[in-house]
Amino acid sequence: MKVIKMTDLDLKGKKVLIRSDLNVPVKDGKVTSDARITASMATIEHALQAGAKVMVTSHLGRPEEGVYSEENSLKPVADVIAAKLGKPVRLIKDWVDGGFDVADGELVLLENCRFNKGEKKNLDETSQKYAKLCDVFVMDAFGTAHRAEASTHGVAKFAPVAAAGILLVEELDALGKALLCPARPMVAIVGGSKVSTKLTVLESLAEKVDQLVVGGGIANTFLKATGHEVGKSLCEDDLVPTAKALIDKMSARGAAVPIAVDVVVGKQFDADELAVLKDASDVAADEMIFDIGPKSAEELAEIIMNAATVVWNGPVGVFEFDQFGEGTKRIAEAIAQTKAFTLAGGGDTIAAIQKYDIYDKVSYISTAGGAFLEFLEGKPLPAVEILEARARG
Repeated sequence: MKVIKMTDLDLKGKKVLIRSDLNVPVKDGKVTSDARITASMATIEHALQAGAKVMVTSHLGRPEEGVYSEENSLKPVADVIAAKLGKPVRLIKDWVDGGFDVADGELVLLENCRFNKGEKKNLDETSQKYAKLCDVFVMDAFGTAHRAEASTHGVAKFAPVAAAGILLVEELDALGKALLCPARPMVAIVGGSKVSTKLTVLESLAEKVDQLVVGGGIANTFLKATGHEVGKSLCEDDLVPTAKALIDKMSARGAAVPIAVDVVVGKQFDADELAVLKDASDVAADEMIFDIGPKSAEELAEIIMNAATVVWNGPVGVFEFDQFGEGTKRIAEAIAQTKAFTLAGGGDTIAAIQKYDIYDKVSYISTAGGAFLEFLEGKPLPAVEILEARARG
């Protein structure tokens, strides 16, 4: 992907507007997980060290457009950034029309961009006002790259220079390495409760990967497609023919969808539910599948160990309950040990990575949810497309 990299520009004395993804969980006025802020700091610190006048903005939550609300204010984020930088950070409330100064080497945080009229609709008028504030616009919010909004797309059209930040470049490099020119064999693990929400991802990956591992509720629909009964398990009966078609399509080109041979079941979705191990063909009418069994987990671990590229999006069982987490745990261990290039993304996946403590063992962890999935689907990302267009001149 040909984009202008912020790190290739001379930023000294320039007004630099950075769109970061600082959409973090906040409770009682305090940030409860600063992972996204930490991921954004490399770009912010690079601009500061270069002697730029740095303005950073982000969305947070889903406020009503054009209306300020305390609960969606970036104030708690400003506090975290100030602590990381070891100096105060000004939060500027009404910034769209300018009227504020920033010193060389200073950082100001511009209040939640979704408070601004025209932000979500990507209005030219709003975008042009954003663009007037800066000499260089830096897009660094990969998490919102799939949305064309004034702060992610419109401003990049009108700013004197539009460049990609460090995090965005890292994300695009990692995704490109895993999906556009992967080392083979390539394995994708796609978990989740429903086939319908991941159908386009599954269809896109079915054309690319050597092994497509399905987990969670999705796997039940595939189990049923191979003739197994799944009892009261989460299953989309109307998509059984689709699952069957995907299995056939992959096997026709010598690729495979590994199907579980053993499963862990329970009768109700409960933290204290007894876990019972069964052959995949023995699920009773009143049982629900909550995990894969040890034989299936070992088969998947071996596939991962023999892979050259592994993309992981979604756990394979109800790992929040330890008794139904062994399958996901075994997959996490294999991902930590394999020599393959490993790319992981999605909220549940990151929660599993943290639970099984393999954070440092994954080649690249994407901070994005929606954009990560849309990239997997092969969809263009508007905020990246505009950067490419600007790089072409």
